[in-house]
Amino acid sequence: MAPTEPLLDIVFFDIDDTLYSTTEFAQTARRNSVIAMVAAGLRRPVEEVFHELNEVVSEFSSNYGQHYGRLLDRLGPETYEGVNRAVVIAAGVVAYHRTKEKGMRLLPDVLETLLTLAQAGIRLGVISAGLRVKQAEKLIRLDALSYFDPTAIFFSDAMGVSKPNPKIYSKACEACGVDPTRTLYIGDKPTHDIAPAGSIGMKTVHYTGAFGKHREVPPGIEADYTLEDLTALPAILRETFGLPV
Repeated sequence: MAPTEPLLDIVFFDIDDTLYSTTEFAQTARRNSVIAMVAAGLRRPVEEVFHELNEVVSEFSSNYGQHYGRLLDRLGPETYEGVNRAVVIAAGVVAYHRTKEKGMRLLPDVLETLLTLAQAGIRLGVISAGLRVKQAEKLIRLDALSYFDPTAIFFSDAMGVSKPNPKIYSKACEACGVDPTRTLYIGDKPTHDIAPAGSIGMKTVHYTGAFGKHREVPPGIEADYTLEDLTALPAILRETFGLPV
């Protein structure tokens, strides 16, 4: 039997590999950028360049602003001799952003769930690690912004604390005026999403439907729910937490 009074005040979402498949998108965008660079005159096989670019991202982080410059440094000037270096880099950048324009979409089950929850008047928020403008841009490109309470969107870059520090979750709850025990957090990464959110009393959903890298759960970490298809969430919110959805 569902509770007579709602037991949750807000449902928070992660962005990357939760709202959309960041892992899948990034690989597609990087490959497209490499193909464009080779077409612009870079003299190396696409697969070799793609491998090197992934290494650059791994070593310098995804938020680094000079991936393609470092890529050409690694490959050496002989690989673009006779071609303007800036043109080769620009070809990669443009191809990457064109992929962004065409390829960033909410996962189908996520879109259906957001529509259902928003129509039911459930308060929704975001807690995401990353650079504030870059993460905000993702919400806009995904056409997801309208589903979330604008006062409940939090990016680590603007908070002075990042995952897996539990403080990012407690600060978000405090800013929203809610008790952590009356919140639910949905994320893909057990160590950075599930464990720290759960440690302050938030209910947690380990979402595995985004083809991400974090399906395996390390020992000692346990989510309240594990969902591969997020359309199962409204029934849980209704039957377990008494939300009118």
